[in-house]
Amino acid sequence: MRHWLHAFRLRTLPLAVSSILVGSALAYRYTGTHPGSPAWRWEVLALAVLTAVLLQVLSNLANDLGDHQHGTDNADRVGPQRAVQSGAITPAAMKRAMFICGVLAFLSGCALIVTALGLRLTTLGFLLLGLLAIGAAVKYTFGKNPYGYAGLGDISVFLFFGIVGVCGTFYLHMGTLDKIAILPSVCIGLLSVGVLNLNNMRDIDNDRASGKRTIPVRVGASRASIYHSRLIVGGVAAMVGSTLENYESPLQWMIALPIGLLLAHWYRESKIKRPHELDPELKKLAMSTFLTALLFSLGLILA
Repeated sequence: MRHWLHAFRLRTLPLAVSSILVGSALAYRYTGTHPGSPAWRWEVLALAVLTAVLLQVLSNLANDLGDHQHGTDNADRVGPQRAVQSGAITPAAMKRAMFICGVLAFLSGCALIVTALGLRLTTLGFLLLGLLAIGAAVKYTFGKNPYGYAGLGDISVFLFFGIVGVCGTFYLHMGTLDKIAILPSVCIGLLSVGVLNLNNMRDIDNDRASGKRTIPVRVGASRASIYHSRLIVGGVAAMVGSTLENYESPLQWMIALPIGLLLAHWYRESKIKRPHELDPELKKLAMSTFLTALLFSLGLILA
């Protein structure tokens, strides 16, 4: 069981639910400022979190197997050893786990959509979006021509962790979209891409040798660092802008703590010269992003 928990990569799960928390908090705020809007429901939040967790675990399992199949997981890799690479889990067992997790994610997603929207045309649209999310989780590094090896992972993360995650969750609660969700979705999307970019910056040498054409491999370490700074500063600016745009209470400035952590990370990353030294920053950035989402959400609710 220990090997499976390692393969699930539990430390990635807080980041996966960040967009769900923010989208749900925005919906809660919307109900208080728009009389006659649909009631906010805990069951929508619970099912959305469950679906996001299952999709993230599916992505982690597929990434473990995919990088093994493409030879990217090898002795030169900087990060923690993967389950298939180490021999702790066989490729066949990992494929079975991916299938089970994919089915569970599909069922959970269906339950979420039907609970939130009932049976109507919009339900079909969200069902197709859910299938795209499952496909994106699997095809990042698994199978033939994975899009992560073409440097398209950043776009996928921005869309699914940011825009779709926040705005989609808001819609599932409220049955409509509102501009209140735009800046927060950009913030979570940019910071999530920052986590991926930092991971790719750490693995730049091994990825280059393995034919994995991530953004850092394509543009080089120096430009990847500049790109990273823009992701972090852009995410912070979007969150501050959203808070100012919808300001009601000093409690909303609880986000000052994670913003400070994000800016401190930006400074530390700018001073790092060797890729392997980036590894400790990964967990810090992921948890700072989650803390940003959590405190932003609490600020909206308590305000």
